[in-house]
Amino acid sequence: MNNALLVIVGPTAVGKTDVAIEIAKRFNAEIISADSRYFYRGMDIGTAKPTIEERQDIPHYLIDITNPDETWSLSIFQKEATKHIKEIQSRGKLPILVGGTGQYIHAVLQGWDMPAQEPDIRFRNILEEWGKEIGALALYEKLKIIDPEAASHIEYQNLRRTIRALEVIFLTGRKFSSQRQKRGSSFSYLMIGLKRPRPELYERIDRRIEKMVKEGMVEEVKTLLDAHYSPALASMSAIGYREIVEYIQGNMSLDEAVVQMKRLTRQYVRRQANWFKESDPDIHWFEMKDGVVDTIEEFLNRDTGWINQSMSTDKTTAL
Repeated sequence: MNNALLVIVGPTAVGKTDVAIEIAKRFNAEIISADSRYFYRGMDIGTAKPTIEERQDIPHYLIDITNPDETWSLSIFQKEATKHIKEIQSRGKLPILVGGTGQYIHAVLQGWDMPAQEPDIRFRNILEEWGKEIGALALYEKLKIIDPEAASHIEYQNLRRTIRALEVIFLTGRKFSSQRQKRGSSFSYLMIGLKRPRPELYERIDRRIEKMVKEGMVEEVKTLLDAHYSPALASMSAIGYREIVEYIQGNMSLDEAVVQMKRLTRQYVRRQANWFKESDPDIHWFEMKDGVVDTIEEFLNRDTGWINQSMSTDKTTAL
């Protein structure tokens, strides 16, 4: 039974897309995105989403699957990603899960069971009003006091996730973090980590953001606003979009918005490092330099023999 799953992780702007596509070509594979920013249609430039041209030779999944005002929760992603992985395996191909959103990767690999508490719309509305009154950061600080572990996995700008955590805590009387169980993986997975020296990575981030602006990110955000997508949406809280909204609304200059985008993206990279540690024995790290794809291919074929073994057995434990 084909039970193999290759996972490619690494920080923003490290070069995961190019490596994943080339590996997919060499191993008859298909790609499942684990980047939460890629879900939304019309949000292309500001997310550095793989272009249609980049995707045309290799099937990609979980990209452009919903509108910006529709909510895709972690549990929905986990269910859909698992479904696509199994479908790809059933066709005798190798699925590659690619992304830098740590909780999405781990939810799939570790088989997280999400808190079962049903939403309480009335109570959620109360929390939303409270959040509007005191601000997203202040509400996040409340969560940080009550459940610091849960808060450590949430960006303070993501008001929706902060509210969900508080909702579960208040309705159950238990910490949100304590209610997330791990069933373990149902896949034979191997994790590849991509890395660059931090100064080089920061330089790439700066160039990417400058390129986004030159290629029309302001116009992209204006189009979303003209389509009546609220700046308060969780999707619009992504780094870059909220800063460009501030520029459009006259609250900062474009230069200030760009500086803020660069600063916040660097902070995000440091948070990503908490999910994907170089000391993690489950992650095989590769420096991004000339010939890295050849090195990874050799590692998969010769050094581990993992591809052939996993594609022909019913192994269910991680390497």
